[in-house]
Amino acid sequence: MNERIDPAEDADFNEGDGSPDDGEVRDVLPDDLDARGAGLVGPYVFPDNDRRRIPGVLYLLLAAATVVFVVMSNGSPLVDGGLVAGSVGLALVGLYHLQGGWSLDIDEADALVAAVRAVGFPVGHASAQMAWRGLRSRPTWRVLVYSNESPPERRGLVFVDGVDGEVVATHTEDNPEDWS
Repeated sequence: MNERIDPAEDADFNEGDGSPDDGEVRDVLPDDLDARGAGLVGPYVFPDNDRRRIPGVLYLLLAAATVVFVVMSNGSPLVDGGLVAGSVGLALVGLYHLQGGWSLDIDEADALVAAVRAVGFPVGHASAQMAWRGLRSRPTWRVLVYSNESPPERRGLVFVDGVDGEVVATHTEDNPEDWS
């Protein structure tokens, strides 16, 4: 039943059937991902890292409930040491989530201001991106800046701590890109 249909011979395929041509088709973000299309007004607010604490608390509660279940079911053939080991692992993951739930006190606008101060040249175009550093997943803004000439003569990369706004690292150089 794998017969091929030739569009030229298909009666349902018609250039004049109201289907859009290729020039009219546009890629569109789904409404739940498009901040502008979802009726949101104002600047985009980056989600805070302290949301990681919620699953951390849930993991700890589940680990505690598992330990209570093991203690209450003492002597049952359905309960063994694997449940205790699993609850210890779950508690460790919960503690990791709690310690990694830093509050993001510096937004991208503050990070851009800190980056402009750190590079030492007038900034034209800039872009900020959230990243996490270290074992404790400390939020850090990575800010890419270009000088304000056209085309830019200098560029820089600045790492700004998302918790306290401290400039962690800075790298500036002459722009090696050819803009001609």
